[in-house]
Amino acid sequence: MNSTGKNAVTDHKVEKPFLCGSPVDEHTLKNSLLFLGSLLVCYLFSFIICSSTGFAGTVLRVVINLIIIIVILTIYFNNGTNQGTEAVARGEILWQKQQRGQSFSGKEQSVCFHKAKGFLTGLLGTLPLFITALVFAFSTSVQMTDSGALPSWMNAYTGRGDIGSALVQYLEPEGMNAVDYLRVIVRVCMMPFVNMIGYSNKTGMFILERLSPVIMLLPAVAYGFGYLTGRDVRTKVHTAISDNEKKRSRIERKKRRNRQLGHEARGPEQLN
Repeated sequence: MNSTGKNAVTDHKVEKPFLCGSPVDEHTLKNSLLFLGSLLVCYLFSFIICSSTGFAGTVLRVVINLIIIIVILTIYFNNGTNQGTEAVARGEILWQKQQRGQSFSGKEQSVCFHKAKGFLTGLLGTLPLFITALVFAFSTSVQMTDSGALPSWMNAYTGRGDIGSALVQYLEPEGMNAVDYLRVIVRVCMMPFVNMIGYSNKTGMFILERLSPVIMLLPAVAYGFGYLTGRDVRTKVHTAISDNEKKRSRIERKKRRNRQLGHEARGPEQLN
């Protein structure tokens, strides 16, 4: 069992020692499923909100969708911070138990802080969407403008053998294939980015679709980096507690000194 951190004051920062856990523990699967569920909820709400901004001006549309992206990433960063802070706190408790000679199980230590735990939880939770985006990224192509509707005055020529064969593509619209279904899923998941690029920008949409696996990983990356800040949060908590104790001690010393000065100023009491 290894401990990380030092019980020392460096530049007015108080760091408490804690035991490290493992990258994967008994809660990893549950946390990953919760991560996936929260992703789907976020994507659903962002799709609803972004759909109402599709007709806004270019600048306003870009600003609104950029704000949505920042909000989503901030939510996952904060969630990771909370999980990392709790994991470090568990490690501090186990370190104290270890110092007192108390025993604890390997499962108890496995749930403690580990640098890779946040990234692994986010990656496992994003895996179904990441695989979908990865398959789509290698299958997509630049979407060309469709043929459009056949003018009504051309209907008289559809029955002629020499002309009708050339008009088949207008009469028989092409159905959706597997790539089209994947496109719907991927675009819904990254709707803010789609709105920022714009459907009319065929080349931009193609590049965005190629980059969709990377975009899918952004919440997981934000969660992982947020998890890493758990150590800093605990350090700030311990530093604040130490500063409050020092402040309280200074106030108590000042009060005692004032009482002593007041007593000396009055002098000894005279007996009647």
